[in-house]
Amino acid sequence: MSVIQHSMGFWSATSGSLGYGNAAGDLSVDAASGFSREKVVQVTGTILTVVVLLLVVAGAVWLFRQRAASQARELEDAKSEARRWVERLGGQVLNLVGTNEAAKQALADAGERYNAAGSQMDQARTAAQARHVTETAYEGLYYVRAARQAMGLDPGPDLPPLPGQQQAGAVSETRNVEVEGHAYSAAPHPSEMNSHYYPGGMVAGRPVPQAGTPSVVEARAGRRAWGIGSALLFSAMFSGMAGVGYDAAYAAGYEEAIEDSNGGDDFGGGDDFGGGGDFGGGDFGGDF
Repeated sequence: MSVIQHSMGFWSATSGSLGYGNAAGDLSVDAASGFSREKVVQVTGTILTVVVLLLVVAGAVWLFRQRAASQARELEDAKSEARRWVERLGGQVLNLVGTNEAAKQALADAGERYNAAGSQMDQARTAAQARHVTETAYEGLYYVRAARQAMGLDPGPDLPPLPGQQQAGAVSETRNVEVEGHAYSAAPHPSEMNSHYYPGGMVAGRPVPQAGTPSVVEARAGRRAWGIGSALLFSAMFSGMAGVGYDAAYAAGYEEAIEDSNGGDDFGGGDDFGGGGDFGGGDFGGDF
């Protein structure tokens, strides 16, 4: 009987019948099937991981390209806007001729901004840089308006405000002051007495109003600080003037100037006032 079971099959205790087959072979098939399923699961997981990674990479590339395309469009739009204002400025600079000192000075300043805007345009690589070109053109056009007003011409349409210009305000009346024996003046528009013009804005961190006055403004920006003399002059010049809210601003500036001066001042000796300094030798609009 054992020989028969060994050679032909085995006796089933549950069914009471003789079964045929090879137990070891069945176990091998089951093991092989389990191994195959595990391998399939591993391969499938690997494929899914690769697919997900590819999708992530593809998504990142797509987003990068979309962002680059958006930045390119933004840059081109900003450059197009800048070109429009630079061309407008160029047309005014090339066609206007000053008939008095104030107009000539304003047009010279406008020409400087026109040249600067052209140089900035050539170097603009971002939308922010292109917008800076537009602001330079705005500033030049403010000088053109000043020149036209100085010649008694229609100044033309209003211009977009410059950064800090609205905060700084504008000189609303002609004012003459004397500080430490020196006479200075400011006016709403450039004139023979105030032949320079400043469109208004922030200088060395402080607001400076739109007025027919400016070389001092450039000097202050170059010094990158406000001294006692500057604070005294600006306080005397603009305090209580309609359209120029400077009382608090220059009071704070005066206090800071005292702290920074270490007991010195801006008067005389080649500093802000007198004797070859930033303010010496004339009115507020000329040598200021």
